[in-house]
Amino acid sequence: MKTAEQLQEEIPFLDVSLFDLGETPITVGTVVIMVAVLLAALLVSWLVTRTIRKAFKFRGVEDEGTVGVVTRLTHYLILGAGLFVALRVAGIDLSALFAAGAIFAVALGFAMQNITANFVSGVILLSERAIKPGDVLNVEGKLVRVRDMGIRATIVRTLDDEDLIIPNSVLVQSTVTNHTFRDNMMRLRVPVGVIYGSDMRLVQQVLHDTAEKIPWRSTEKKPVVLLVDFGNSSVDFEVSVWIEDPWKSRWGRSDLRQAIWWALKDAGITIAFPQLDLHLDEPVVESLQRLRATA
Repeated sequence: MKTAEQLQEEIPFLDVSLFDLGETPITVGTVVIMVAVLLAALLVSWLVTRTIRKAFKFRGVEDEGTVGVVTRLTHYLILGAGLFVALRVAGIDLSALFAAGAIFAVALGFAMQNITANFVSGVILLSERAIKPGDVLNVEGKLVRVRDMGIRATIVRTLDDEDLIIPNSVLVQSTVTNHTFRDNMMRLRVPVGVIYGSDMRLVQQVLHDTAEKIPWRSTEKKPVVLLVDFGNSSVDFEVSVWIEDPWKSRWGRSDLRQAIWWALKDAGITIAFPQLDLHLDEPVVESLQRLRATA
């Protein structure tokens, strides 16, 4: 490969100086060489990541999260190596580059603290693989599915088919529930309250039988029915089952609520609702009666 000096001797236009970096002049030829090397690095990255995907597919690895993390890290490593080669081929002294950019880097670091934090967080997420593309997360009370993980932000899709761009620092520094970290099992809980006059043994049996008959629940774990509280207007129960696809939890809760509604209705059990009993003192009752009589 020809150096920048050789190309500049053959093509005079490439010898036009743009600026100096330390003691190294940056010319048009220097820029052309750097761009060419970086483009070559992008091409190599595309070929290598494509080969990695084919190799994973050939070995039967279908986890898109694993493939995505490996290819993304490989992409960044090749780009970093390409940048280093571009600087060396262009004849730029890296020590001079670091010396010239030290003060600028410090000032830029203070001005770009959030970007730097997101960048470092992205490297941590990609290396630890605690979160991968395809995972179902609970972030700030929202159930989302990870679509793409970048070095600065992670793109997720909500149940309302909205794409959210979450800074990587949020995923690293806050508590995030990963429903698919070790397996796809997720527990669905549905509260229900019945009136105090109900037969509690019957209520317990009806709720348990209803949960047992849910066709989509996981049979690996049994349903659980708990009496959780004596409320102001109801006796409160909680029915929980396990589902093997966390992304369908919203529809699962709806289906379970409907099944509970009809099962209690068929059993003659009334679902409680807020109500208030008003008791009046005897003098007040007598006054109201007199007013009614004179009306």
